[in-house]
Amino acid sequence: MEQLITIEILGQSYTFGTETEVSKAKEVADLLLKEVAKVEIQLSGKSTIITKQTILILAALNIAGENYKLKKKYSELLQDISERSDNLIRLVDTCLY
Repeated sequence: MEQLITIEILGQSYTFGTETEVSKAKEVADLLLKEVAKVEIQLSGKSTIITKQTILILAALNIAGENYKLKKKYSELLQDISERSDNLIRLVDTCLY
C-alpha cells in the first residue's frame, strides 16, 4: 500500500508516495539531505551565485556516482566469486577423479 512521506529540502517541502516502509524512505531522504548539506559546504564562499537547483543536481550526481562505483565493485566481486568457485570446483573434481 502506498504511503505518503514529506521531506524538506532547501526550504521546500516535497510530498511523494512510497511503496516501501516509511522508515526506509526517510533513510533515503536523509541520504539526499546529507549530500545536499555537503555540497552546500563545498560551495560556500564561492563568488558565483549557486541556485538551489544546481545544489540538488550536484548532490544527485554525487549520489549517482557513488551508486555507480558500488555497482561496479559489486559486479567485480561477483565475477571474482564466480572465478574462484569455478577454480574450486575444478580442484575438487581433480581430487575426486
